[in-house]
Amino acid sequence: MIGYVMVGTNDLKRAAKFYDELLAVIGAKRAMEFETAVVWSDGPNSTPLSVTLPYDGQPATHGNGTMMAIAVDSNDKVDALHAKALELGATDEGAVGVRGGGGFYCGYFRDLDGNKFNIYNPG
Repeated sequence: MIGYVMVGTNDLKRAAKFYDELLAVIGAKRAMEFETAVVWSDGPNSTPLSVTLPYDGQPATHGNGTMMAIAVDSNDKVDALHAKALELGATDEGAVGVRGGGGFYCGYFRDLDGNKFNIYNPG
């Protein structure tokens, strides 16, 4: 149902470097590049993640209550991706661990522009 996800940035070069290194942990690579946006994907059946300078020329802001989630296929990948995000300057929004009663394993961070992400293993 979701075609792609896009988050805003005020510094495309800095954001692209962050996501190049972060998403390499799970094998995702740049799929498209434009003057105002960069898109990453880990294959033809994935939902691409895009980072863009806002079209209206106004400053990019993060949405309160807005969050994107990145699904991975192991708890080790959750650990690695969360650790890499923090290493690259992201802020911790919830340590890696089990949430809820069903074994939902995840971790939360905010990227360099304040956009909130969840990395999770659906189990």
